[in-house]
Amino acid sequence: MKIDQLFFTPELKKNILHTDLDLCGKTLLQIRRQGKMLDFVFDDGSHLLSHLGMTGTWLIGSEIKKTKHTHLILTGVSTTLAYDDPRRFGHMYYYSSKEAQEKLSELGLDLSDPDFNLEYLKKMIRRYPERALKVTLLDQKLFAGSGNYIANEICARAGIRPTRKCKNIKDKEFPLILMAIHDVLTPALESGGTTFQGGYRDSTGEKGKGVQHLVVFYQKICQLCKKTSVKKIILAQRGTYYCPKCQK
Repeated sequence: MKIDQLFFTPELKKNILHTDLDLCGKTLLQIRRQGKMLDFVFDDGSHLLSHLGMTGTWLIGSEIKKTKHTHLILTGVSTTLAYDDPRRFGHMYYYSSKEAQEKLSELGLDLSDPDFNLEYLKKMIRRYPERALKVTLLDQKLFAGSGNYIANEICARAGIRPTRKCKNIKDKEFPLILMAIHDVLTPALESGGTTFQGGYRDSTGEKGKGVQHLVVFYQKICQLCKKTSVKKIILAQRGTYYCPKCQK
């Protein structure tokens, strides 16, 4: 896709874009993802890194209708890409290949990476023994792609309280955490992602249906045991949900 026209709003440069942007005449070769960062690769070796934040969405189509929340439009001959972000919590960086690689190297392995295995999981969790497990699972430098609801759900499905210190995770519990990661990600991806109120949409504008698979996050009753009231606490300034019966 060769970029023929470029449109952006003042809000993009004020709130979202942290560098200059020079894309006209360049050809988009591919779009990759590492954790929560989308990597748009162009033919001159430059990269547009885009973190969606809470409500950011990239839409793709032959023609996209501009709304009041559309902050960037990349137009080609037959394809249009548009970035839509109602709350403007996203972040963008236009970098050289070297700069992009340095930025991406700050991230740990993606939760869905083929190299994400039991050995890596153990090593990362044991890196900060005094931290609560859920806080460590949120660390993008260790677990790229994890988020608040994902960390809550991993702890629930592994049967471990989110407040448990990493040094107290038993050897037999690491396989449970790894299995929980797959149990959380697989149905969410198969359902088109997980959309909360006013949040994520896919590239066609459709909302994900992953909320139907949640067991503790935003739940009144634990969906594992089907009878225990879910407790909510604040941990590291994030809403944290757990089942007192299922998680020890």
